[in-house]
Amino acid sequence: METSIPPPKRLKMLDATIKRHQYQQDALIEILHRASELFGYLELDLLLYIAHSLKLPPSRVYGVATFYHLFSLAPKGVHNCVVCIGTACYVKGAQVILTCLEKSIQIRAGETTPDGQISLTTARCLGACGIAPAVVFDGTVLGHQNPELVSERIQGWLQNGTN
Repeated sequence: METSIPPPKRLKMLDATIKRHQYQQDALIEILHRASELFGYLELDLLLYIAHSLKLPPSRVYGVATFYHLFSLAPKGVHNCVVCIGTACYVKGAQVILTCLEKSIQIRAGETTPDGQISLTTARCLGACGIAPAVVFDGTVLGHQNPELVSERIQGWLQNGTN
């Protein structure tokens, strides 16, 4: 998130992106991506602003924002853990990994720890089926994961603060 830029300036930058795409409704994903880059997450007021700007129903904008796992409707943590729950990963134990993570850091998928350190999300498929089960740690995909390996990585984050 570009925290050094004040919100009004970020909104002007988003407006420039919308204008560059000529207010085209089919540019929604690109515009949501830019909004996410500028603000860090897509809060409801921002989704409504985009819907109004593109003359789209808010339900469509919300639907697109919630469909793609790269978009977040809440502030993300310092660290991000994404557990793939696609078929190959699920069959090889992704649900067990996810359940163990939820218990160990006491949040559910889609949430961030109260201290803002860790966000836990799921993805329908990472396209890394050959190394299932796969987990993404701060943008790095690791395969052949198990609850112990994942827990070890998460505990490292917790112990080191900003590992």
